[in-house]
Amino acid sequence: MNAEYEEIKIQKDLIKKIRDHLKDTEFKSVEEYVTFVLEEVMKDDDNEEPEEVFSEEDESKVKERLRALGYLD
Repeated sequence: MNAEYEEIKIQKDLIKKIRDHLKDTEFKSVEEYVTFVLEEVMKDDDNEEPEEVFSEEDESKVKERLRALGYLD
């Protein structure tokens, strides 16, 4: 895989925190760690399922059923 690279800027204090954190990990560089974190974040975004939204009618039916069962007043 032939990846192309582009530079980004990250605040020095954040770089220092990452370097300190890397001491206890298997990551060999800040770049490797940041790439991993960003890939994980993007993977989570890609796998998110749309949130189901109840219609007012559905919500009303659920509330009626909960009242009938004694869970709501």
